[in-house]
Amino acid sequence: MILRLTPRALAEAKRIKTWWRRHRLAAPDLLEQEFAAALDRIAQLPGAGKLYAEGDLEVLVRRVILPKTLNHVYYAVDGQGVVVPSVCGALHERGPSRLGPATPCRGARVLTA
Repeated sequence: MILRLTPRALAEAKRIKTWWRRHRLAAPDLLEQEFAAALDRIAQLPGAGKLYAEGDLEVLVRRVILPKTLNHVYYAVDGQGVVVPSVCGALHERGPSRLGPATPCRGARVLTA
């Protein structure tokens, strides 16, 4: 299944990765490893994530948690595959309810097939 990240998700992932590498010196690659594993899992089993019911979204959004780094990856399935609109820190941030009613699939970048 094709997996795409929106520009917003790419920016969030980059920001979280930068923070992680600066502050988690004992395991600087852990976030990237967990994120890659989560994207693989989502692409293979898109229905496996927990339903995310907050906000006023026009699409059904799911999430998976990165258990060791405590980040969430939010995603939706559309006619073209899976799109990730947001990546957020599980402890300090809110999920894609911040996106409002806009469809998160707009502007997504294809990452893998």
